[in-house]
Amino acid sequence: MRSILVTVVFVLLATVGQGQTPTPDQPEATPAPSQPPSGTGSYEYDRDGRRDPFLDLLAGISASGLPAESVDGVGGLLTMELSVRGVLLSEGAYVAMVQAPNNRTYTVRNGDTLLDGQIKSVTAEGLVILQDVTDPLSLVKQREVYRRLRSLEDPN
Repeated sequence: MRSILVTVVFVLLATVGQGQTPTPDQPEATPAPSQPPSGTGSYEYDRDGRRDPFLDLLAGISASGLPAESVDGVGGLLTMELSVRGVLLSEGAYVAMVQAPNNRTYTVRNGDTLLDGQIKSVTAEGLVILQDVTDPLSLVKQREVYRRLRSLEDPN
């Protein structure tokens, strides 16, 4: 009798140590997978308003700190890359001919957009450009940059 009692106690302790079996109205809790299911090989990140920590922070940014865009024409040029080659009077307004670093020449007017600013005005002496300031600590968000005719810059 004693051996049967010891066996029953042993069986009861073994079932309590493993946890309770779920009842029909309580589903069994399954732990959340910490890795993707084997065979898929992909991982999906749930953002919840945060940036993906697995993406490169510097992807898509050029050396100047501006977004790396491949815009053709004047819209893809920086203010400091322009060299004013000439100013023309066309239909009562000044038009400037500027040269890019790749030796291409473009015609710009008031209001044309550059990669880092906008042409405020074209005068007989050159260009006035409103350049966007990319320094996050600066209180000034735009500054005026004067690009003069090359003949007026260099007396040579």
